[in-house]
Amino acid sequence: MDYARTARAILEKVPPEKIRSSYNCMTRLRLELSDTDVDLEPLKSIEGVKGVNLSGSELQVILGPGTAARVGKEFAPLLEEAKKAAAAKGSVADLAKQASVGDGKALHEAIREKNRASRAKKLIGRIGHIFIPLIPAFIGCGIITGLMILVSRFFPDAAGSGTGQYLRATGNAVFLVLNSLIGLYAAREFGGTPVLGAVLAALMSSPALSSITLFGSPLTPGRGGVFAAVLIGFFTATVEKWLRKKIPDAIDLFMTPLVTLILGAFAIVLVIQPVAGAFADAIGRAVVASIQTGGAVTGFILGGTFLPMVMAGIHQGLTPIHADMMSKMGYTLLLPILAMAGCGQVGASFAVYLKTKNKNLKRTIMSALPVGLLGVGEPLIYGVTLPLGRPFIGACVGGAFGGAWQAFCRTGAYAMGISGLCLAPATTDIAMYVAGAVIAYIAGFAATLIIGFDDPPEETTQKGQN
Repeated sequence: MDYARTARAILEKVPPEKIRSSYNCMTRLRLELSDTDVDLEPLKSIEGVKGVNLSGSELQVILGPGTAARVGKEFAPLLEEAKKAAAAKGSVADLAKQASVGDGKALHEAIREKNRASRAKKLIGRIGHIFIPLIPAFIGCGIITGLMILVSRFFPDAAGSGTGQYLRATGNAVFLVLNSLIGLYAAREFGGTPVLGAVLAALMSSPALSSITLFGSPLTPGRGGVFAAVLIGFFTATVEKWLRKKIPDAIDLFMTPLVTLILGAFAIVLVIQPVAGAFADAIGRAVVASIQTGGAVTGFILGGTFLPMVMAGIHQGLTPIHADMMSKMGYTLLLPILAMAGCGQVGASFAVYLKTKNKNLKRTIMSALPVGLLGVGEPLIYGVTLPLGRPFIGACVGGAFGGAWQAFCRTGAYAMGISGLCLAPATTDIAMYVAGAVIAYIAGFAATLIIGFDDPPEETTQKGQN
């Protein structure tokens, strides 16, 4: 596949002046639009495009794992060259059309509301930018950890050997550098020098802090976890950019990093760790308590609403919670619950396959089901259940029942960034996780059969689904 050609083709179909920004997640190229009046059909015929979805002002081009990152890398410089200054004006013009002449107050409130929504969406997108590069490490280390725990149950001698211990250390390696990596990527995301963010985030995790008493209180290594590391990256970038405007060029090379590190070091213990620590503790307690006390009910709600969260693009806001739980507990209780949404999607799609008379739709489902079973749900969402409407509800029902099971069993996951059957080896109880997946398959299948759908005629099947 020619990734550069695919990137160029996408840019040809979506006018650059309508694109505010672009980035990619694991499976999608995400375009933040200033004008959503875009014809989606031509995009579906581009080589490598598995589907498209417009969520608010965000256009999501479904490309699949690996492809999304490669196309996104080619797309960014092309967009930078082609982008025009009229993008922001177009956004205001669109809002102006919604207000009557002279209705300045209504237009002002509309613009403020849009800006508030855009800022929130942009913040969530930035969080994704920070954590997405870490996902391959979480996947690899998580699967190794899960497999070694499985080995220790059935082959304790092998797990206790030198090789076994080394592999377990390999599975835990990501946590040794987690805060430092988050500080690095956060500083980069907010426009600072990455290594300065990495150094300060490493400082907050230094074992030496445990022997230091400052202002009458002992310091706690790693307090605040990933939330503190993100704040450190933001603080580092903000201070560094401010200093570069104030410090003369002649001494900027050594003075800016020096002052940045000194200010950051004291900000960590005086402000960042206390604030982030309190926030992380509150979030952690809330999540664990909701699952422990709410049990199956909590899992039902979370599993049933995750697909709409993915559609709205706000699911990335959960990534720091996964990472924080894994760094503190060694696993996340949320991911097995949320992963059931994809399993419900598989069950719903299989029900559509059995009931539809549309041959093209059957081919689409059969081509997408294997990757759906492995946790890549976008082809099924955007190619099958969402266009049909009611099967998407059936998929949510399947996710709700599977999530209820996982919460009831308190299944944890040692990895993040994967779902479906691929997640099974990286869970605290493989049998219970697989049982929950089967429940989600069955519930999604049954719900879709019950609520039904309007079978599309052969000629209206979208070309991009073939």
